Amino acid sequence: MNRFKTIIVNVSRFILALTFIFSGYIKAIDPLGTQYKIQDYLEALGMRDWVADWITLATSISLSGLEFCLGIFILFAIRRRLTTKLITVFMALMTLVTLWLVIANPIKDCGCFGDAIVLMNTETLLKNILLLGCAVIAMIWPLRMARFVSRNNQWIVMNYTILFILASSVYSLYFLPQFDFRPYHVGASIREGIKIPAGAKQPKFETTFILQKNGVKKEFTLNNYPDSTWEFVDSKTIQTEEGYVPPIHDFSIEYNGEMLTDSVLNDKAYTFLLISPHIEYADDSNFGEINHLYDYAKAQKISFYCLTASTKDKIREWTECTGAQYPFATTDETTLKTMIRSNPGLILLKDGRIIRKWSHNNLPQLKADSKPLAQLEEGRQPDNPLPERILQIVMIFVLPLFLLTLADRTWAWTRYVKFKKRQ
Repeated sequence: MNRFKTIIVNVSRFILALTFIFSGYIKAIDPLGTQYKIQDYLEALGMRDWVADWITLATSISLSGLEFCLGIFILFAIRRRLTTKLITVFMALMTLVTLWLVIANPIKDCGCFGDAIVLMNTETLLKNILLLGCAVIAMIWPLRMARFVSRNNQWIVMNYTILFILASSVYSLYFLPQFDFRPYHVGASIREGIKIPAGAKQPKFETTFILQKNGVKKEFTLNNYPDSTWEFVDSKTIQTEEGYVPPIHDFSIEYNGEMLTDSVLNDKAYTFLLISPHIEYADDSNFGEINHLYDYAKAQKISFYCLTASTKDKIREWTECTGAQYPFATTDETTLKTMIRSNPGLILLKDGRIIRKWSHNNLPQLKADSKPLAQLEEGRQPDNPLPERILQIVMIFVLPLFLLTLADRTWAWTRYVKFKKRQ
């Protein structure tokens, strides 16, 4: 029986650790994306205007960091009693939140795994119930979790984990997320992303007509629509069945009353897109570099547009403040927030494909007399950075903890052998 308890506790421990580490890290490296999701929750509760943006951003970094740290702590069995209690409380609260999501359905995607894995509310509830069960099991028998690092060295793992995850969030805020799971990642073709394949499932709708006769109102459908003696009052259409939704389904560019979407996506040459969901909140510390980029684009005859959801008055204030001369086009706010996690941010397109993305903090240093873009590194899509970035995480975080664990266990084994010899 004791052996069974040990096995089930450690299985629960590893399930919790892997889930918390993955979920926390995915959200930590995309703090703005997590902030947007928190704001969606506040919007559903009618509290969006009550909470300042800096508070939601701080909450985003804190929650994702806490989740990641708890995952590492339970993996290494650090402060076993306290860690398991915190995880149980955390999962109990998250389960209540997802229960509300299932009942009220204010948000379709809980955002628990960021953009990496999208779960529906019912799926999230089932997942949280499982994790809550694992947390309760680990909390009941916490001392059955074997330590990977002795108590004397646990502080090293704790401090290094906190430092690593906070540094990851700050890095992603200053530059861009190290891993991009959105449909607008580098190398993605927007033109292909908006296509609906032949034979794809179409959404189904049902229209109900409200008619009246002799002062009596009734609802009818197309199947039982009455004769002309009934007077039309109103109609309503609801979607009864969802159809195929392409990865990119809300991308459009409007400029001076004309749609430029197709011309931009079908342009065989380069196109610079300066992205700013709300230009009035954009960081203006690098406006000089943006103006130089526009001068370079004009000299090289490269299209350059600033895409924003701001009003004309806010755009005029920006141009007066920065001296911007580039054209402004209108795009949906949510789309712009999805395209790049920077305000402003810069995207380079070619033939509808995303070649490069830059935060406003590391814009390409191009001026009017620079070489043609095709001859520069900035004009070429980088090689697949995924293996390199994974290796960086391994070298910076995983390897040091592994070496620490190896050294600690070796030291503990040496002490045990010496103790046995003295007996």
